[in-house]
Amino acid sequence: MSTTGWVLLCAFSALLGLVLPRPRRRPPDRQGGPTDEATFLTLHIAAMAAPSLRSGLTHESARKAVRHLRTLLGTSAVAVADSGGLLAWDGAAGCHRDHAPEHARTVLASARPHVVTGNEPACDTPGCATGGGVVVPLTVDGRVVGTLAAYDAVVSVALVRTVTEVARWVSGQLELAEVDSSRRRTMEAEMRALRAQMSPHFVYNALTTIASFVRTDPERARELLVEFADFNRYALRRARDFTTLAEELHCVDRYLLLERARFGDRLRFTLRVAPEVLSVSVPFLCLQPLVENAVKHGVAAAGRRGEVRVVVSDAGAEAHISVQDDGLGMPPERARELLDGSAPPGEEGGIGLAGVDVRFRQIYGEDYGLVVESAPDAGTTVRLRVPKLHPANSYL
Repeated sequence: MSTTGWVLLCAFSALLGLVLPRPRRRPPDRQGGPTDEATFLTLHIAAMAAPSLRSGLTHESARKAVRHLRTLLGTSAVAVADSGGLLAWDGAAGCHRDHAPEHARTVLASARPHVVTGNEPACDTPGCATGGGVVVPLTVDGRVVGTLAAYDAVVSVALVRTVTEVARWVSGQLELAEVDSSRRRTMEAEMRALRAQMSPHFVYNALTTIASFVRTDPERARELLVEFADFNRYALRRARDFTTLAEELHCVDRYLLLERARFGDRLRFTLRVAPEVLSVSVPFLCLQPLVENAVKHGVAAAGRRGEVRVVVSDAGAEAHISVQDDGLGMPPERARELLDGSAPPGEEGGIGLAGVDVRFRQIYGEDYGLVVESAPDAGTTVRLRVPKLHPANSYL
């Protein structure tokens, strides 16, 4: 192992809490000493390997990460494998590369680390007799999904411990990738449920309204049909997870135009938006379900004239959104049932509100769920907050 590799190995071991000999204390050095440089370099290399590992264990991710892992360990070669065989290799070619899949199968079968010695028959090639390696399992949620192997001229106790800790760190990145994948699948399922809920109610009412104008006002019917097509093109497209607040409000406007054609003067709508937040990234189809819920409770259920108000304001690091109706309202316990999904089957608005609430908590954290304020005969207000600067914005 090279001197640089040994320094990086020690730095990584120290960062992970391994018991290593502590250097003597020396006066603080404002310029930063060798230990500071090694620590920085170790963290930098780990940061370079992490993004590819966060995409899961594949040929592509292993190929991108393996050279950084070898630099981190400072060994002659590093291999990453799974049950299908060798995924990536970095370092000098030799007998170990030919037998790396066999080493991986041994570890995958036993789920225990394995030390390859120079005396093993697998390493009888000239020049490799004095070399060895350490092969450690990579786990995700308790399952062994692959292996990390480091090969070098000398296999020391420190190398075994450090490869084990690096494998634990790699496993952590792979578990985060699994969490990200699970979250995406959940969001996609909820999006499909949201669209399924929207289609039967809204499509039928919109087409019925358009049909009512075909004979009495053909031009109005044609305009409404175009708006209906535009709305569905946006709502049913195979979209990214995020869109801009401006596009989401445009979708709401198309929806309300169709609903105003249905309800006539019974539906009043007020929109107040701070222009500086129009470019803020928001989850796709997060506002339309809230407005649809307000129309149902503020106009349709009340059977009288009603108003829906949407206010979007700039609150520094966040955009604050409220959707309010002056309809029948509801008891606080019913509002809680709508949000936690425990409302009786067929309860109007349940899927829409609960879906948006779950998506916001998954994306932004538990503090960013919906807040519903309502009381009987006092209308309903739904509030939500959107952080302007968030990793989710990078998906847009």
